[in-house]
Amino acid sequence: MGEMTNLLFDFDGTLHDTIRIYAPAFQKAYDYLAAQRQAPPRSWREDEVSGWLGLSSKDMWNTFMPDLPQSEKEKCSGIIGAEMLAALKSGRARLYDGVPDMLRQLKQDGYNLIFLSNCKISYMQESIRQFTLYQYFSAFYCTEHYDFKQKPEIFRDIAANHKGAFVVIGDRHIDMQIAEENGLPAIGCRYGYGSVDELKSATVIVDSPRQIVEAVRQISEIVSTRPLIGS
Repeated sequence: MGEMTNLLFDFDGTLHDTIRIYAPAFQKAYDYLAAQRQAPPRSWREDEVSGWLGLSSKDMWNTFMPDLPQSEKEKCSGIIGAEMLAALKSGRARLYDGVPDMLRQLKQDGYNLIFLSNCKISYMQESIRQFTLYQYFSAFYCTEHYDFKQKPEIFRDIAANHKGAFVVIGDRHIDMQIAEENGLPAIGCRYGYGSVDELKSATVIVDSPRQIVEAVRQISEIVSTRPLIGS
């Protein structure tokens, strides 16, 4: 596939072990609803809320509490966003083990790394700062830049901006959908927050970030005999 191959990386659940900062942020928003008597008081376990990661805040609240007034959904979304940003700024966030080495190796191998996250600009910028992501990625995209459109729609813009073939790497169905709609290979990250079913269309499944380098090389061999979009 050559050195101009683009690796399109999701962030939360693929590179960032987001539940560490999301679970307490979600609990704070829920506690606010309980205090307002909009929900019964309770504690949430990480495995109960991890499925929301990777969804837009709009989709998350419309699924979790569809009858909640829109103003309250926005208030809760704001609480979660502010809490996660504060956690990032205070250094409480962590990338998955092996992520920096994996990104470094792929860049060294000549791949062009592109960041695409279902998040706000402030969250993306703080993540870039905290984890010095500029040293690995050539371009950064987040859904707030596009008025929170879905990732497959945003990909059209990304494909127009970057020549060469693409490999999609992520942990949720929305990442696999980019690949499905564009005839691209995809690496499904089973260690993330999606279900096994969400990753069924992936070309290769990995169980840790350390396996991504080998998966990319494997895909390079699979697709070297046929042209990909933009190649």
